[in-house]
Amino acid sequence: MNGNSFVKFMLRSPLHGMIDNGVMLITVTGRKSGKPITTPVNYLPLGNSLAIVSLRERTWWRNLRRRTSPSEDGAAVTVRLKGKDAPGRGEVIESDAEVAASLIDYLARAPQYAKCFQVRLNTDGCPNGDEVARAARSRVMVRVRLG
Repeated sequence: MNGNSFVKFMLRSPLHGMIDNGVMLITVTGRKSGKPITTPVNYLPLGNSLAIVSLRERTWWRNLRRRTSPSEDGAAVTVRLKGKDAPGRGEVIESDAEVAASLIDYLARAPQYAKCFQVRLNTDGCPNGDEVARAARSRVMVRVRLG
């Protein structure tokens, strides 16, 4: 069993509470295959939505790219959060500038993660803009609206 398989197993089990603080499963539908793809991700709650930062080299988030009309409100997803499944709508933010802006907001809410992105906080607690811009080049931001 590889690491992702173990995390998936744990998050689906009655023992999910041991690891589900900040970790959840997200299920997206494959754009080409039409099959469900489930992956564990770290998340940050933002009211009735969730913020997820993913490396660009990962592939799961590409299934959230807009498929049809601009009137679509994101792609349908299911998240397994705190032992329960919940429907949502997910959209991916890919442009470096938008990812950087989202990362600044993300790190303002959760400065403890700055080190994970190799971003230092300035003396006023704000993330270093140049380092955020560098981190944004290798990442995407995913927003999931629940409900």
